[in-house]
Amino acid sequence: MPDNQRSTAPGTPERHARQEPAERPGVRPGADDPFTPPDPDTARRHREYTALHRITERHAAGEARRRWDENGTFLEPVDAVRRVHDLAAGSALPEPGEPPLDTADISAALTLAPRMRADIDALESGLLTMARGREMTWQEIAFGLGLGTPQAARQRHERLSTRTPPTE
Repeated sequence: MPDNQRSTAPGTPERHARQEPAERPGVRPGADDPFTPPDPDTARRHREYTALHRITERHAAGEARRRWDENGTFLEPVDAVRRVHDLAAGSALPEPGEPPLDTADISAALTLAPRMRADIDALESGLLTMARGREMTWQEIAFGLGLGTPQAARQRHERLSTRTPPTE
């Protein structure tokens, strides 16, 4: 009788007992289970280094190219995204010998977009905190941000504060 049709008596362990992922001791569904789709954002974060490496190696220009060639210094995420954007838009010309922009370069830049946004949010949050530390009023801060009311500036600061980790 084939294994898949074998029945076992109660209390007798089946040779190939099937356990669902939630039943396997020590394994959370999705953690190390190769058959559970990965979390898309986690997978994207794991590609950030590779994305920075790809864009810097292929498209760094000028001083950024020199820093990469001499020290292996990566572009900052905002600079990498800007470089790919400008090459794709035609507002920047490729350097001599620079490979043409391809879809993998654009995908790498898209991979970095959330990181770039988080970096900008952290900078803005820091500026707002420093402005308050220098006793700027919410009205003055609202003016600087181009917002119409002090309340809008306060709310923006609160939203940014919840999205960015505290600095120490």
